[in-house]
Amino acid sequence: MSTKKEMAKIDQMEAGSNKPKSADPVGYNINRADPGGPGICAFILTLFSFLLILATFPLSLCFSVKVVQEYERAVIFRLGRLLKGGARGPGIFFIVPCIDTYRKVDLRTVSFDVPPQEVLSRDSVTVSVDAVVYYRVKNPIMATNNVEDYSHSTRLLAATTLRNVLGTKNLAEILSERETISHTMQSSLDEATDPWGVKVERVEIKDVRLPVQLQRAMAAEAEAAREARAKVIAAEGEQKASRALRDAAEVIAESPAALQLRYLQTLNTISAEKNSTIIFPLPIDILKHFIKPGKVDKYDL
Repeated sequence: MSTKKEMAKIDQMEAGSNKPKSADPVGYNINRADPGGPGICAFILTLFSFLLILATFPLSLCFSVKVVQEYERAVIFRLGRLLKGGARGPGIFFIVPCIDTYRKVDLRTVSFDVPPQEVLSRDSVTVSVDAVVYYRVKNPIMATNNVEDYSHSTRLLAATTLRNVLGTKNLAEILSERETISHTMQSSLDEATDPWGVKVERVEIKDVRLPVQLQRAMAAEAEAAREARAKVIAAEGEQKASRALRDAAEVIAESPAALQLRYLQTLNTISAEKNSTIIFPLPIDILKHFIKPGKVDKYDL
């Protein structure tokens, strides 16, 4: 029994030793301890630099004292190794000449224009779209150590993301859903630039340019649609007018004197326009009194 227990313990130890170790990408654990240490050469150079500062004091203060603004941070490297404590600033900080180097990182929001991108939409229409991106550095250490040039990398990624997002949209969606496209680009860029210590705050679509032939076709389509609506509206007006005339005719038919009053109203309207010639209808019933009865019968036949 003891032999079986020992064999089981050995199997458990071997299984534990075969587990994959967690990856530690550069920048995520910058301040981890180095078991090897800087070495004796680094120690001698550091001691020599401190002695040089003391020997040239106070002239050495001009090279040792540095200042960063409120919106800046300084990432210091000593003999190529990142100093503990993170980024320095704002205010005064000290470096050791000859062995220390530092890099200033601006934390303010930066905006840049994405160059116009020729994009083929999902319905096979070529459009030119440009945008503007707002971003800022949220982690100076990651922005310095995880990417060579975070600004240039962010610009290239923004142009690529713009083409990828618009390639999945129809032309109508590109023209009408700009806010949705902006939010999609912002979330995609923010997720991609997070390992670089960059925060994408806002993305806006500036302009969508269409080919000239497509603009003419869309203008013709819109003009035809407006003409069709105008004809429908005119037809509806004629229909309503005809119904109103029918109702008016029925009212006049109920009272014969109303027709004569309408004649007089028409004469009043014509005379107000200062015309030299006035034409108005004359009822035939008035002329019957001036015609002889025999002639009337002859005409009636």
